[in-house]
Amino acid sequence: MASLKDVAKRAEVSLMTVSRALNAPERLKPETLTRVQAAIAELNYVPDLSAKKIRGARATPKTIGVLALDTVTTPFSVEITLSIEETARAHGWNSFVVNMFSDDSPESIVDLLLSHRPGGIIYTTMGLRQVPVPHKLLTLPCVLANCESLHDRVASYIPDDEQGQYDGVKALLEAGYRRPLCLHLPAQNIATRRRRRGLERACREASIDPDNLMHVYMGNGDAHYHDIPGSVLAQIHQGKPAFDSVICGNDRIALMVYQTLLGQGIRIPQDVAVMGYDNMVGIGDLFLPPLSTVQLPHYDIGRLSALHIINGETHLNTVSVHSPWLKRASMVQNDQ
Repeated sequence: MASLKDVAKRAEVSLMTVSRALNAPERLKPETLTRVQAAIAELNYVPDLSAKKIRGARATPKTIGVLALDTVTTPFSVEITLSIEETARAHGWNSFVVNMFSDDSPESIVDLLLSHRPGGIIYTTMGLRQVPVPHKLLTLPCVLANCESLHDRVASYIPDDEQGQYDGVKALLEAGYRRPLCLHLPAQNIATRRRRRGLERACREASIDPDNLMHVYMGNGDAHYHDIPGSVLAQIHQGKPAFDSVICGNDRIALMVYQTLLGQGIRIPQDVAVMGYDNMVGIGDLFLPPLSTVQLPHYDIGRLSALHIINGETHLNTVSVHSPWLKRASMVQNDQ
């Protein structure tokens, strides 16, 4: 990353002049200011918060900067940033978080992050997605957590959604359920497509044609959770469900399914089994009966991402992190 000294050298001025260009531009001659600003642009220099002290900009040793896109404001992914902080401290490092929201200017937020001069960067998002990685981030060791790079090859740690869904559906089918109603997240979601592949693989191994099952995709946006009861009720005729189980795209869908089934006098799991996905923090065990679900490995993703920076790993691979199947009472056990 370019330093204050690099800018001064390029513009052929003193460090004091560069500092004035950053902090008191009105004190410089217009032609001098223009020359310094041109050097800043050419070098992609990001001002250091300590630049006022007229010292060369250096990376802060053992500090991880976390660029969090819609992450720390949600209960679903808070474990990522918690894990990064705990892992960093355990290894004698520090971390700090800069939030970025969908309506923010990415360039301004990235400059804010880099102005703290971290030794490495973790870019994390709420919900698995593909993101364009600002090139300035790649001037430092950088890793993606819970997201993948849209253009550049960057090391990433993501949930193994296909295997997680495969394990859950396999357990459901082995317990004797053969007619699941499949309530998916929106079709355009990356996780939806990968979970569908896991579901199909488990079905085919059990000699079930997945295309013959009932599949419903939720609309995009939280308002469409209210469509779930209608999708369930459409498959219940004269109080009898046309399905023996419900595979839910996430635990929020499962919550709507519980309310709908129990409101119709349909027992869980005696009449219909329910499985979710995510293992929402502090929620899964509060379902009555407790919800069988797949654990999104957010804590492990945060830990592995932090270790990637701390250990100086240089690979550019996408690593799928194990998503454990958690069997609880919403599914009848094999021996019943």
